[in-house]
Amino acid sequence: MASSSSNVPATVTGRSQLRKPKSKQENRDDSELLTVPDGWKEPAFSKEDNPRGLLEESSFATLFPKYREAYLKECWPLVQKSLNEHHVNATLDLIEGSMTVCTTKKTFDPYIIIRARDLIKLLARSVSFEQAVRILQDDVACDIIKIGSLVRNKERFVKRRQRLIGPKGSTLKVRKVVLDTMKNIHPIYNIKTLMIKRELAKDSELRSQSWERFLPQFKHKNVNKRKEPKKKTVKKEYTPFPPPQPESQIDKELASGEYFLKASQKKRQKMEAIKAKQAEALSKRQEERNKAFIPPKEKTVVKPKEASIETKIDVAAIKEKVKKAKNKKLGAFTAEELKLKMEANEKKKKTKK
Repeated sequence: MASSSSNVPATVTGRSQLRKPKSKQENRDDSELLTVPDGWKEPAFSKEDNPRGLLEESSFATLFPKYREAYLKECWPLVQKSLNEHHVNATLDLIEGSMTVCTTKKTFDPYIIIRARDLIKLLARSVSFEQAVRILQDDVACDIIKIGSLVRNKERFVKRRQRLIGPKGSTLKVRKVVLDTMKNIHPIYNIKTLMIKRELAKDSELRSQSWERFLPQFKHKNVNKRKEPKKKTVKKEYTPFPPPQPESQIDKELASGEYFLKASQKKRQKMEAIKAKQAEALSKRQEERNKAFIPPKEKTVVKPKEASIETKIDVAAIKEKVKKAKNKKLGAFTAEELKLKMEANEKKKKTKK
């Protein structure tokens, strides 16, 4: 496969030119040779670069979830049309839930099958066709980052993933930004660094220099203290001697003298121990039953204090008030009120005369 080199600047000299004396152009710094001239663009790969085509057929397949089936049915004619322009076949299998792309005899670009593979991967991962079809262009690339296993806590995962969502659901396109966001570093810090780098790249003098003095240094302040365990284990002092060997059952029997007893005597001791445990358990059970028959302790009744002389109620005075209220009719005047009213009426008559 031959590539066109009409517009590409030559940086490697041939054998015939090695014996020539070095010119001024060859004494340039390596930084000048590595820089790409402004306005230069790599020419597109055409059929003239590979007129014989490919030797063998290549194919890729990927699965898609059930909820993407309806969308893929609608946009699949557009997918086939865009891939046919590059002489690549595409098939959609709704029974197996898979998409397949493969090269043909007319395919001349060997890398187009990789771009077609990325196209069906993006379509399977809920990327719209308008955005996914851009991967077929030479100056566009994609990177699928699996963030499901980076954070264990589901709530933290959802919050940090939400920071990556851009306008209209489009996600940010920088891998470092995505990975740092899942490590609880806000994307605004990395975006600010990228903006500074873009401005520095415009300056021809600073292009070949180190940019560390211009870039901000962000420190992670929210450092969570390690939680101390509730039960603290105290380490024992180190001793070069091994721990003592635990006693076996035979050693215990030798120490207590049971080893020398007969089988009948051992059996009798076991039965006595069992009976003692049974008697103890029976007595405890009987005590619990008897608790229901024990009367509760009665509370001591507190005698009420005698009323003081000042707070005693005058019963006779209350009786007199009740009698007066009975004798008094509803709305009737008292004797004093009647006298005052009669005097007022006489005064009015005198004034009229």
